[in-house]
Amino acid sequence: MTRLTDYPLLVFVVSLVALWGCAQLGAALRRKREADGERAPEIFTVVLSASLTLLGLIIGFTFSMSVSRYDQRKDYEVREANAIGTAYVRAGLLPPADGEMTRTLLRNYLEQRILLYQSRDADRGAEIKLRIAELQTQLWSTVQSSALAQPGPLAALAAAGMNEVLNSQAYTQAAWWNRTPGGAWLLMLLIALVCNVMVGYAVRGAGVRTLLLLILPLLLATAFLLIADIDSPRSGLIRVSPQNLLSLYQQLR
Repeated sequence: MTRLTDYPLLVFVVSLVALWGCAQLGAALRRKREADGERAPEIFTVVLSASLTLLGLIIGFTFSMSVSRYDQRKDYEVREANAIGTAYVRAGLLPPADGEMTRTLLRNYLEQRILLYQSRDADRGAEIKLRIAELQTQLWSTVQSSALAQPGPLAALAAAGMNEVLNSQAYTQAAWWNRTPGGAWLLMLLIALVCNVMVGYAVRGAGVRTLLLLILPLLLATAFLLIADIDSPRSGLIRVSPQNLLSLYQQLR
């Protein structure tokens, strides 16, 4: 499912325009009230300060959520490499023909996993996932047939290693699906919009208003860009590199 946060640059542009528009709206409201001879209540400054503090806390909390999910994806990449390497070694416990077939399939499987990490195109990623599913079926079928033909502790150990390979892929996929909730994004955006309206209302002086009203939207849009970039496992600039899988691939070759 495609989300707006899958495109960090688009998040930056949309949020910058929306926040700047809200700041201009606040400035227009101030000019209207001043034309009518009205003044902002004294408590307005307190409300503005409290709102900006709350916005900063929510941005920090959301950023922390994104970083924790990024670290989780890195951790599962390490676990997946370890699982594949262990299964490759344990394939030697199977009969020679089955062991060689299992190791060939594992090398192909590892190559597809690396391609999935490096792929940015959704259609290409879907094709790779189909190939991965086929290889998983073939891997388990090969190990299962060997274990049933010659049951014993060695075959069970090889089957357990293959089971860990399949589980590690499922854990990795779950980590990729574990994104910052849409509700957190919505709450953060709503508070940011309201804060920019109040900042626009608070700024005085036509000469400096344009520059000052651009500073906060620019800073907030940059923060949203960074959060969306870290949170997106495929389309961001800050992505999990399959360095452990690549290192294992070089060893197996």
